[in-house]
Amino acid sequence: MLQIELNTGPDWQGKSDWQKRSEKAANAALSISPYGALVHQKFALEISVKLSDNDEVQKLNAAYRGKDKPTNVLSFPLVPQDLLQSLSNSDDGEVLLGDIIMAHGVCVDEAMEKSIAMEDHASHLLVHGVLHLLGYDHETDTDALIMEEMEVKALHNLGIANPYTDQHI
Repeated sequence: MLQIELNTGPDWQGKSDWQKRSEKAANAALSISPYGALVHQKFALEISVKLSDNDEVQKLNAAYRGKDKPTNVLSFPLVPQDLLQSLSNSDDGEVLLGDIIMAHGVCVDEAMEKSIAMEDHASHLLVHGVLHLLGYDHETDTDALIMEEMEVKALHNLGIANPYTDQHI
C-alpha cells in the first residue's frame, strides 16, 4: 500500500487537495513503471512529499547539487534502484522510498509561463519526482526520452495533457 506523508508549507495551503493529488500522481508514476506491484505488497511503501518555498529548495539544491538557485522539484531516493525489485520480499512493515520537495514560487512561475493550471504542473512535477525515486533520470538524451515517455503516460492516466508538446521541464 502506498502512503504519502505530506508536509504543506503556507504558500500551498488551502489551494488544492495536495494529499489527494500527491497520492494520485505517485500511483500514476508507479503504475506505468516496472515497480507498480510494490503498491500491492503487504508493507507500506512511503514517500515523503514536502511542498515548500523557493528559499528552502535553493538551499537544498546548493547543498546536494551544487546549484545555488531554486528549482521546481528535488528528489532524494532512499532505496537504490537495484534493490527495488527485492522489496517485494520485505516484511519490515514499511519501506521509505524517498523524499520529494517542491518550490512553490518556481512551480507557479513555470505554470504561468506554460499557460497551464498550477495544480496540473505540480502533479507533473510529482510524477517526475517519483520517477527519480525509482532511479530514472534525464542525464542523457536517451534517458530523458524514456523518462518523458513515462511521464506522458502517467499524466495521460491523470487526465493531464502532454507537457512536452512545446516545452521541457
